[in-house]
Amino acid sequence: MHSLTQLVADELAIPAHPQVQAFAAHIARQYPNAASAVLFYGSCLRSKQLEGQMLDFYLIVSSYEATYTQKWLATWNHRLPPNVFPFQHDGLVAKVAVLSEADFHDLNRPAASAVSVWARFAQPSRLVWSTDAAARVSVANAISGAAPTLLNAALAFTEREVDVLDLWQTGFRMTYDAELRAERNDRPASVVDFDPDRYARFGHAALQHTPIANEIRGGKVHILADPQCRIMQERDRWPALRRNGKFLTVARLAKAAFTYAGGIDYLAWKINRHAGTQIEIKPWQRKWPLLAALFLVPKLLLKGSVR
Repeated sequence: MHSLTQLVADELAIPAHPQVQAFAAHIARQYPNAASAVLFYGSCLRSKQLEGQMLDFYLIVSSYEATYTQKWLATWNHRLPPNVFPFQHDGLVAKVAVLSEADFHDLNRPAASAVSVWARFAQPSRLVWSTDAAARVSVANAISGAAPTLLNAALAFTEREVDVLDLWQTGFRMTYDAELRAERNDRPASVVDFDPDRYARFGHAALQHTPIANEIRGGKVHILADPQCRIMQERDRWPALRRNGKFLTVARLAKAAFTYAGGIDYLAWKINRHAGTQIEIKPWQRKWPLLAALFLVPKLLLKGSVR
């Protein structure tokens, strides 16, 4: 069996579509003093159709101070990571989240105050641009914390014996519930069902690194005796994770009103795509995106379009 870090490194190295690689190089060129790596992730990773989609990238940088000429952008990236910006290149559009190497490492681990980074990078991603071999190793090491963090959370809320794929689905349901999401209720299951062999391989490797002790017997994950009360420790932190996750979703949306041109249109597009709604943004909402977002989110919560 390959180690988890090797599995992550091998998956990151799978070539992406040439247009995606060219887009990533374009992003990195905008930050010549700071860019370390560019990661491609999200639903478009599973799609052969790029045109008309919103691609998702993470730009990993050496430091926020080296990234921005405007100090306030560095300050907000420190205080409320990540900053998110729209990009266009060669007929494609994307949103790019910016994280420092240090934050990317920490936000893929249990001490993170919210689930957003490790929940995403427990899923497949591609390293589509990097400065050198050291950057590639750093990214693989950071992402190697994501799957154990997710599966450890699921272990704390499951039966003493569980199938590894069911464990993944439990973990994704928990993370979706810890953010304001527009996706359908079956989304966590569909993520795993798209490539169950991948999740079985990564699950077996990641379960060797969870704080909650377990072993695999007869194809099932068995939770072992827990003298250090790791299960209760994990359970105890989830109410705060759910509160923080929903609060941070709104806070980042408010921040994006200042950093993300057209952010309110992206919000509407994302919700319409995943929740089947027909939101249309009015001129006043584009003029005052922060006010529009604060008006729109509670309305969607009441309708159940986001959860």
